[in-house]
Amino acid sequence: MTDYTDLVERYLAAWNEPDGERRAKAVAELWADDGGYTDPLADVTGHEAVAAVIAGAREMFPGHVFRLGGPVDGHHDIVRFTWHLAPETAAEPTVIGFDVAVLAKDGRLRHVYGFLDKVPAA
Repeated sequence: MTDYTDLVERYLAAWNEPDGERRAKAVAELWADDGGYTDPLADVTGHEAVAAVIAGAREMFPGHVFRLGGPVDGHHDIVRFTWHLAPETAAEPTVIGFDVAVLAKDGRLRHVYGFLDKVPAA
């Protein structure tokens, strides 16, 4: 049985990791070797590409942190969850997203599909 909440917390910790080497290690531990990530701004496969997408998001929103935005729900090899991105001390998130992850047989992420529910005005 997969602990979906633990997996999602480790996933968000990877997005919050400021050190590039530690972030790359977290991505390698979380994602299958051929795992990928797709959202409205990216569609990538492989550890290096996923780590680069995370680095880009961190650069776009310096000083922001990803937090779980509600309960984690999962069954079989699928998990879904809402996340918030906000400055550490902010009450209101800058960005709200919803991700659906498909797990590989070993419990790592096969692919994550991200949706953006709230984004900053241009």
